[in-house]
Amino acid sequence: KELETNVGLQVDDEGIGFTVAGRGELHLGVLIETMRREGYEFEVGRPQVVTHEENGQMVEPVEEVIIEVPAEHVGTVQMELGQRRATLKEQFASPKGVTKLVYEMPTRALLGMRNILLTNTKGTIVMNSLVTGYAPLGSSLEQLRNGVLIAWETGTTMPYSLETAEARGALFVGPAEPVYAGQIIGLANKRDDLEINVCKAKHLTNMRSKSSDGVTQLTPPTIYSLEQCLDFIENDELLEVTPKSLRLRKRELDPNKRKRTKGM
Repeated sequence: KELETNVGLQVDDEGIGFTVAGRGELHLGVLIETMRREGYEFEVGRPQVVTHEENGQMVEPVEEVIIEVPAEHVGTVQMELGQRRATLKEQFASPKGVTKLVYEMPTRALLGMRNILLTNTKGTIVMNSLVTGYAPLGSSLEQLRNGVLIAWETGTTMPYSLETAEARGALFVGPAEPVYAGQIIGLANKRDDLEINVCKAKHLTNMRSKSSDGVTQLTPPTIYSLEQCLDFIENDELLEVTPKSLRLRKRELDPNKRKRTKGM
């Protein structure tokens, strides 16, 4: 039905799901938001770049990225694009204190970068990109973000457990929220994924002390928008979209099967 009006969209039926190809992250994001407002519930994988074969070799799109940013944020931009294996072609500063950078990089390295740069430069960046052609498919990028905190069991989050989990990373869930085993509940401080029980309540005892009976002070959870969720997920993760909520989860919910798959 969507194909009748959305001419830039391609949909292939894969049997257990659909492969949807569009004109970029924003195009797919608008489609996902429209469907959830119409009442659909579905899961979305990480956006992938569309490759094709030329003369027996797989090629991927390459883009020219033009960035204008204040001089104090140039180092932040160069570090982020260096991690993504972008090639600096040109750099010059204007008398107004704005530096212009011209990079060349594959489209797959560009996915998810816009929101990160907007945050790191405090919203001062002006960024434009243009597809310049195709190049042979390069090696895959390493995971750029840290690991995630994964819910150990199904249940309702407890303030006592969340206070312990806060020391391990930034949380995406607050107290008294339903979670299920395999759901991503936060961003870890370290590179590895960590399974953590956030449904454990504090055991009651006859002992009382002024320090332990105080009110639990929790940091408000980080709430990601739809676009930020799409940028956040890795290949082994999914975004669960429902009319009322957005949840991040591991593709394989069972922790034992997940470890087995990782070791293969």
